[in-house]
Amino acid sequence: MVVSALVEIAASIVFAGGLIGTGIAQQGIGASGMGVIAEKPEKFGQVLFFFVIPETLWIIGFVLGLILLLQIL
Repeated sequence: MVVSALVEIAASIVFAGGLIGTGIAQQGIGASGMGVIAEKPEKFGQVLFFFVIPETLWIIGFVLGLILLLQIL
């Protein structure tokens, strides 16, 4: 199975896009979450949940990148 250079570039853009999107989303959530935890420590579980939700962005990017590289579709 030969993967063309354009498919490899597209897969790398998908990987990077998922990771950058996760970083941007967690930037605001982390800063505001620390403020919430400082005032109400009992909200730690809820803040952690909201901090983990954007992790799905890099998972989606990883899966889509693999789909491109392995030429599944």
